[in-house]
Amino acid sequence: MIASAAPDVAIVGSGPNGLAAAVLMARAGLSVEVHEAADELGGGLRSARLFDSAVVHDVCSAVHPLAAASAFFRGFGLAAHGVELCLPEISYAHPLDGGRAGLAFAELGRTCERLGPDGDRWRRLMGPLVERSREVTDLLLGDLRHLPRDPRAAALLPARLLAVGTALAGRLFHSPEAPAMLAGIAAHVMTRQPALPSGGVALMLGHLAHSTGWPIPRGGSQRIADALVADLVAHGGRVHTGSRITDLRRLARSRAVLLDLAPRGLLDVAADLLPTGYRRGLENYRYGTGAAKVDFLVSEPVPWAVSEVGRAGTVHLGGPHQAVNAAENAIVAGKDPLDRFVLVSEPMVADLSRGLPGKRPVWAYCHVPSGDPRDRTELVRRQIERFAPGFSDTILASRSVSAAELGVYNPNYVGGDIGTGSTDLRQLLARPVPRWNTYRTPLSGVYLCSAATSPGGGVHGMGGLNAAKTALRREFGIRELPTGWA
Repeated sequence: MIASAAPDVAIVGSGPNGLAAAVLMARAGLSVEVHEAADELGGGLRSARLFDSAVVHDVCSAVHPLAAASAFFRGFGLAAHGVELCLPEISYAHPLDGGRAGLAFAELGRTCERLGPDGDRWRRLMGPLVERSREVTDLLLGDLRHLPRDPRAAALLPARLLAVGTALAGRLFHSPEAPAMLAGIAAHVMTRQPALPSGGVALMLGHLAHSTGWPIPRGGSQRIADALVADLVAHGGRVHTGSRITDLRRLARSRAVLLDLAPRGLLDVAADLLPTGYRRGLENYRYGTGAAKVDFLVSEPVPWAVSEVGRAGTVHLGGPHQAVNAAENAIVAGKDPLDRFVLVSEPMVADLSRGLPGKRPVWAYCHVPSGDPRDRTELVRRQIERFAPGFSDTILASRSVSAAELGVYNPNYVGGDIGTGSTDLRQLLARPVPRWNTYRTPLSGVYLCSAATSPGGGVHGMGGLNAAKTALRREFGIRELPTGWA
């Protein structure tokens, strides 16, 4: 019996970064195989029919502003691969008590009009970023090793980072809506608030709300993973589900190995192969707080007290910015506050194919201490009910996934950390350990491409793109990238 030839490239993990690396390297003419421990491909891009065969719920990620804007997906071309990104009229909303709400319309001008006296301040904050959106996005999703291609885009950031990533954020505006909107976006990063890293995320996601938008994939997030896999297979790649790699030596015959794994996963497969210093760096890598997810099947649209909130694809719940920051800081400190920041998405706001009349999916999660095993359905239900009286009466079914269970479902989400690592300033600049090229490991031909590398979490594919570019150059002498990414 003749053993089959080893592929040029072995990828471990089929999350968006692993698939991005696989697609790029297959298009470069290399033989590529992807190993996925789970029975389904996609990592954080999985969808499922949880309660009804006609209703599609997103199991992990649901709304994709970075997929609409990142350099990897621009090169890939989701629309050309049959993925329709549906844009809601309002990118995100942040309701407040007393019948008020901050509304981030897709059009910057409408947002500013609704912010009244704070409209001009919001325009000055976000407008220049919107005008140079591609350059700003490429800079913030870059590998932190190269000078910015557009110095003018870079020059827009320092003063704005200080304004939104420090205590100044609450003093920029006169009314409560705009500070709450910023706090809600910043709270996507599970770290102490306010902070410069979360301020960067607030600028990134905040301006994308008015440029490429916060889209919802028609048919579910799984469609993005399916498109990447189909392209990989079309270029000769192979995928293996239920293929758990427990020892990196199993892949030693491949010239390049790219790991879409958390640092803990890299330690699991290669600890005895790694130099002491690098191994200790991985052991000291810090994970963030957890997320507890709740899926609801409801009979009608969420009855928001402010009706316009129902036109938003994403809703941030937590009250004024002081309350959002206090809740997030308590959780970072290991406490369990009664009040909680909750993220909600009702995908049928933009994609009617996701359910039926009388049966609609609602996606929600809240932040909890790392590894928290508790069912948080009641907490999330209560926070939605606070801003949408009568919501409880619409619930037909629900499913809870605790932070501990989320970490089991996807081992990259250690303790339920869906960002695969704390995003404090030091760790933002050195993910996962301080090295000039953080995608390279000390092992010859072995690269890390998960969200534990720059630029961090999110469905953008940039960790995979950057790691693949390095591997193509170093292992195969390929410097000219495939069409779309050159």
